[in-house]
Amino acid sequence: MEATEFDAILDAVRTFVEREVVPAEDEIEETDAIPARIRTAAAAMGLFGYALPEEYGGLGLTMSEEVRLAMVIGRTTPAFRSMFGTNNGIAGQVLVNFGTDAQKARYLPGLAAGELVASFALTEPDAGSDPSGLRTRAVKDGDGYVINGQKRFITNAPEADLFMVFARTGDATEGAKGISVFVVDATLPGVTVGPSDAKMGQRGAHTAEVSLEDVRVAADALVGGVEGDGFVAAMRSLAKGRLHIAGLSVGLAERLVEESLTHAVNQTQGGTRIADFQLVQAMLADSKTETSAGRALVLEAARAYDDGSDTRTGPSCAKLFCTEMVDRVADRAVQIHGGLGYMQDVKVSRFYRDARLFRLYEGTSEIQKTIIAKQMVRGATR
Repeated sequence: MEATEFDAILDAVRTFVEREVVPAEDEIEETDAIPARIRTAAAAMGLFGYALPEEYGGLGLTMSEEVRLAMVIGRTTPAFRSMFGTNNGIAGQVLVNFGTDAQKARYLPGLAAGELVASFALTEPDAGSDPSGLRTRAVKDGDGYVINGQKRFITNAPEADLFMVFARTGDATEGAKGISVFVVDATLPGVTVGPSDAKMGQRGAHTAEVSLEDVRVAADALVGGVEGDGFVAAMRSLAKGRLHIAGLSVGLAERLVEESLTHAVNQTQGGTRIADFQLVQAMLADSKTETSAGRALVLEAARAYDDGSDTRTGPSCAKLFCTEMVDRVADRAVQIHGGLGYMQDVKVSRFYRDARLFRLYEGTSEIQKTIIAKQMVRGATR
């Protein structure tokens, strides 16, 4: 995409976030839902397909462009991004990278237009950050498959039209090699979505359990038409998603710094602005510095992802640092606000709860450390 064209998109999204989404944050928190007017406008702006190929109606953004967009989207409630995040990210990328031409043509235009919502159904009660322990099974039966299993914490499950279901088609002894992925219509008999989970934060973004009981799918539901590609598909989608989450964390950290600074220059104690207290200044300076470091790391990791020089270690480094960083910034923001920061209806209190999830999904911080270290050791022993 031409730089001027992308800059225009970025400016439009920034304006929309500031004028429409930020003022609706209280409404989203109270109703636990994204207003229809915001969803409609986001779809019209192409946000349901910013990372999907242009030939299917998406914007086809590069990783460098996507993380810059994520930083803008991240400046408001994470529920806004979550609404279209799975279409562009972990679910949509399974089809982009591994789907057949027929599967792409069938599903991607609807995802890009916001007419369909796709969910990434990988996590299970006993298989989270390590999907090699997957228990959901897909058994070949005639000209199709029968799927049985239980999925947990599936983002956008209550709204989903499609599930990218990861299931074991091989023997359990094959580990990750025996995992395949299927496109499962949410309306098929045997597919049951549980009630929305009651989460610590991120109201307006919904997760739920998904039960699959003797769900019969046709052979063409197998993504790519090849068994055993599921683990690779999951890892590739997650690596890209990790870099996106890092960008979101930077955007939220920048918002928290602004909220902290605004409060510090307007709040007084004993007739003195708290912004003039050196210990408050130290917290502001630490948060500004870490946020700036996170921004630089994300942009460099995205550049390396785009040129193919690092599609694994960089995303994990960025995700690890930035998601840990935004929690520290959120903690300082609450501290700067004092007792007010502990009140539920105060912005920094909400963001403190919202940010905590970033260290868990798309692979926990501990998993990122494992990935980074393994890649380092592998590189040193080649």
